[in-house]
Amino acid sequence: MTKQIYSGIAAGQVPEGYKLEHGYVIPKEWKVVHFNECFHRLTQKNTENNQNVLTISAQQGLISQLDYYNTPYASEDKTGYFLLQKGNFAYNKSYSADYAYGAIKQLEKYDKGIVSPLYICFSANEGTNTDFYRQYFEAGMFNREIYKIAQEGARNHGLLNVSTPEFFSAALVFPPVDEQKKIAEILSCCDRVIELKQQLIAELQRLKSGFLQAMFPAKGHSEPVIRFPEFSDAWEQRKVSELGEVITGSTPPTKDKDNYDGSYLFVSPADIQGNRYVENTITTLTEKGFNFGRKLNPGSTLFVSIGSTIGKVAQIKDFAISNQQINAVVPSSNYDNNFVFTAFENFSPVIKALSAQQAVPIVNKTTFSDVDLFVPQLEEQKRIGDYFITIDYLITLHQRELEETKKKKKSLAKLLLTGSVRVPT
Repeated sequence: MTKQIYSGIAAGQVPEGYKLEHGYVIPKEWKVVHFNECFHRLTQKNTENNQNVLTISAQQGLISQLDYYNTPYASEDKTGYFLLQKGNFAYNKSYSADYAYGAIKQLEKYDKGIVSPLYICFSANEGTNTDFYRQYFEAGMFNREIYKIAQEGARNHGLLNVSTPEFFSAALVFPPVDEQKKIAEILSCCDRVIELKQQLIAELQRLKSGFLQAMFPAKGHSEPVIRFPEFSDAWEQRKVSELGEVITGSTPPTKDKDNYDGSYLFVSPADIQGNRYVENTITTLTEKGFNFGRKLNPGSTLFVSIGSTIGKVAQIKDFAISNQQINAVVPSSNYDNNFVFTAFENFSPVIKALSAQQAVPIVNKTTFSDVDLFVPQLEEQKRIGDYFITIDYLITLHQRELEETKKKKKSLAKLLLTGSVRVPT
């Protein structure tokens, strides 16, 4: 239906049952109103000395700075901040990769909070369905209005040039009240499904973290708390260098373009984002570039040794090489690839802490190679490695389902919020 609507417009026709109003193609029963017909500005200052300073998070909405950053970034004197009540909205004119036109969020997590006076704050007028407009703003339906306001203004210090009067005189699509309610209910159900999937993933990650701690020896101990019942042999201490070959990556010369844009993986810290496996990389190499570096066998474990993501680990599924910011372990036949990865995942914080002993935070090859780990016999290694692969598989499966659900919700929101698909009332 959406394609029919927009193909009709391209041909200079508005489809039957729709109308063109203020640049919006909407059902005949809908209308376009000014923002200030649905919302009014809030300017109440923080005279009660509220200390709950809020910031906008793409995933969590309006959230306390203490919950988000673990530290406040507001000025000591907060009397000039705007006070928000639960259900109020705030527009942050700061733009980012996630929000090219700033972000509008509703306060849902707290009864009260305060925001910078740079925010535009507002509350719903009587008869406005806030659930509908929360979905409307989150879907980016108001972005075209922000674009019209800000496109002629300069961007100043990371803020869009959006004036308050223009903001409140901007256009809003306004369906019949009953239809607004139905649309909000449908999209809220989608949000609930997404929330439940996120909770399931978080629970699996907590389960994994708990078993990692219990199934590997704690500091000062040579055996774990929990073991598979068929194993009882003592774990033995080994240095990382005894597990296999330790390789520090290298970068093929960038001036030689024949080294790049091929079919071989070239792993950098940016490719290690929390997933177990690196299956694709931002940069790829030709056979010439691949032969420049030290080859990593499938199953090798990668450890980021410098930079903001120091301590992150990953495995590779295919042959690859890595850059100089990564130390890699290619396990020998006496050690299980999956166990070695899991061991580094568990001991990553311990190894990462070694970087603090350097003038420049780095875990160099020598320091990395000399780290002591306790390991069991090969058969127990395989059982442990297989167990954690199963957990990782479940986490990855649910993460993919979550992303698919988000995509479907986004598509559905566009259809419902534009009136391309109607809901019975």
